[in-house]
Amino acid sequence: MATPSTEKRAMELRERIEKANYEYHVLDQPTIADEAYDALMRELQELEAKHPELVTPDSPTQRIGAPASNRFAPVEHARPMLSLANAFDETELRA
Repeated sequence: MATPSTEKRAMELRERIEKANYEYHVLDQPTIADEAYDALMRELQELEAKHPELVTPDSPTQRIGAPASNRFAPVEHARPMLSLANAFDETELRA
């Protein structure tokens, strides 16, 4: 069972991630670096994995992506755009 401080931290992480998502996807004015965002997301994922009762339907960990903006035309890529699963160094990439 999660302690009150763990519950509070999960809530803080969700709020910070949601704010960063809004700034990035809606305002197009990110205020934190990608690495900092990924660190927040990883911390929240770890907390929710250790304490499944903290997972909420609106948690950023339960969504994939953001709604597509209608300001841009669709683009077909010549090659698939592949993910590196947020790897930050060669060790993580090869894991």
